[in-house]
Amino acid sequence: MIRDKLLGVWVAWTNAVGERVRRDSGAGFVEYAGLMILIAGIFVMIDQLGLDGKISTAIGNAVNDVTGAG
Repeated sequence: MIRDKLLGVWVAWTNAVGERVRRDSGAGFVEYAGLMILIAGIFVMIDQLGLDGKISTAIGNAVNDVTGAG
């Protein structure tokens, strides 16, 4: 369920960026392409360093601390 929501947000964001790229020209396209490459690089780095599990655990612990669960 959360995965579907995240996928929906990603698709909506990608469509919005695509629409802006079609309207922009020149430096605008280069800026958007650079931003997408930067974001992809961050995701790859997190995956390669194995930080995804640590980040997930830290967020889960923080939520449990706030809600008093666990």
